[in-house]
Amino acid sequence: MKPAIAYIRVSTAKQGRSGLGLEAQQAALARFAAAEGFEFGQTFTETQSGKHDESHRPALAAALDLARRQGVPIIVAKLDRLSRDVHYISGLMKHRVPFIVAELGADTDPFMLHLYAALAEKERALISRRTKDALAAAKARGVRLGGLRPKGVEVQKEARERAERLRLVFGELAALSARKAADELNRRKILAPAGGKWFAAQVMRVRRRLNSPKSESRRARAKAMMKRGGVFRG
Repeated sequence: MKPAIAYIRVSTAKQGRSGLGLEAQQAALARFAAAEGFEFGQTFTETQSGKHDESHRPALAAALDLARRQGVPIIVAKLDRLSRDVHYISGLMKHRVPFIVAELGADTDPFMLHLYAALAEKERALISRRTKDALAAAKARGVRLGGLRPKGVEVQKEARERAERLRLVFGELAALSARKAADELNRRKILAPAGGKWFAAQVMRVRRRLNSPKSESRRARAKAMMKRGGVFRG
């Protein structure tokens, strides 16, 4: 088994107390370690915003120090557990400690980590800009703002339903990174939600939907109904 250090971060004290996010990261890291042959010598966990550097994140600073001394990688479940800021992630690489993101696979090199971080940051900026522009245009037309419109609710519902139809096969691929899962879905000739080939980003979006509180609640209600011999209707 290859030695490594695990790092887990949740953003709020509420998440830390409830286990939301924490347990999901622990499970993802355990699956990844088993699939890739890693053994965690130590796991560092903290509740802190990803906006802060390691001077405000003592667990990350301790993980970096131990990894540097032992010459082992730090493994996180998702890239945003390190930070959502591409410049901060770039700074982490200067510590010369290997970082592995379970969601992206063990073979993702630093250049690809930079690229994924830059793409994620760009996508967030574009979404934010489009949202602000759309709200401003709606307000100018006299539209009352606040909450999702019926069309938006319907779109979200359809996306969740598409994800639910994929739950079984995604469960089979849970131990794979997003890229490897996409390759396997394409090998099985399973079409992506919009049709065509799967890519890592699409796999990550479906996984987020399947792990969302609403999705977990629906699954729990369905199981309870099935045990009682009833029919679950959503």
